[in-house]
Amino acid sequence: MSGRGRPEAGAVDAAGLSLGIVATTWHAEITDSLLARAVEAARASGVPEPTVVRAPGAVELPVVAQALAERHDAVVALGVVIRGGTPHFEYVCDAVTAGLTRVALDAGRPVGNGVLTCDTEQQARDRAGLPGSAEDKGWEAAIAALATALTLRDLRGPRHTTGFQAVPASGPGPALGNRA
Repeated sequence: MSGRGRPEAGAVDAAGLSLGIVATTWHAEITDSLLARAVEAARASGVPEPTVVRAPGAVELPVVAQALAERHDAVVALGVVIRGGTPHFEYVCDAVTAGLTRVALDAGRPVGNGVLTCDTEQQARDRAGLPGSAEDKGWEAAIAALATALTLRDLRGPRHTTGFQAVPASGPGPALGNRA
């Protein structure tokens, strides 16, 4: 857990956005903390009542996230997968990550990935926003999803409100080295 380079994950102004959160039921103490911190991040960002649902396990997260993405501006998926003695850990982690990414791309909605994939339960506890935890992945996943939803809203809005400049189809202009 280096944490180096991690940006500050302060609240954003997401008033008016809707957020769906799905959390697994495995490792309840850890997952409940992730969920509580994600809900707190949503409220601090102006989303007073995020939709919260549960999934039985990590493999079920993508399909529930997909349903949430149909009705929300952003989604957060929370869970804990602890490495065991078989390759099952890798299969689950790969499937969940690929599934959540696919949901985000197919739906055009951000999915904050707050699924902890750890070698030990202690590593998960250290990331769960529990008292004494070094990291707060529930909060971080919620803020990432909401911040991305805001960026997408700006990018998809009228051009004059985005604050972005279009690059001409002919390529970079003089400021980037092309001299006419």
